[in-house]
Amino acid sequence: MAFHEVGFRFSIAELPESCTEEEVCDALSNYNKDASIHGILVQLPLPQILNILSLEKDVDGFHPLNIGNLAIQGREPLFIPCTPKGCIYIVYAYSENPEIIAREADILVAATGVPNLVRGSWLKPGAVVLDVGINPIEDPESEHGYRLIGDVCFEEAVKTASTITPVPMTVSMFLLNTLEPAKRALGFTWFKAKELLKCFISSSLLETWR
Repeated sequence: MAFHEVGFRFSIAELPESCTEEEVCDALSNYNKDASIHGILVQLPLPQILNILSLEKDVDGFHPLNIGNLAIQGREPLFIPCTPKGCIYIVYAYSENPEIIAREADILVAATGVPNLVRGSWLKPGAVVLDVGINPIEDPESEHGYRLIGDVCFEEAVKTASTITPVPMTVSMFLLNTLEPAKRALGFTWFKAKELLKCFISSSLLETWR
């Protein structure tokens, strides 16, 4: 196993399907207290168990406090969940020419945190571009002294892409999430949410939702 190859010692606690929640918690507590154990991986789904797992030993990164720190800007999580961390490692290790890679994509998702990084020349003609970057830049003419731009240079990309999202796309989803509890409270089974979002999302993107 991978643990053996790198010289790690590991222990597996296998409990029967008939075990109680208390028995699972006891097994976790024993690992939490064991100073010779430095990392604990819980085979999910066991949502109620994650609160009991030691934050400092949750190497899978799913402890509620760790997820909270991961989600809030300016906070530092102790661990990044393994799958996205692996993706980041791969990108840094092998993506020396991101513009060449981007030019091959039919669907491009930009989330770099670098304003206007993706230029129009990076895009494959007809590509679908999902720009989820939100970058504030100074703008003296703006009411607040700044404006938001994405990771994609919209003015260039719109000439090449078949569909591109505006910035910030997240606001549109916030509106959708706000609409859902209102629908439930008022007993609406269907509401044309697309009409609400037309001011924020291009009509070509709405076509892809139909």
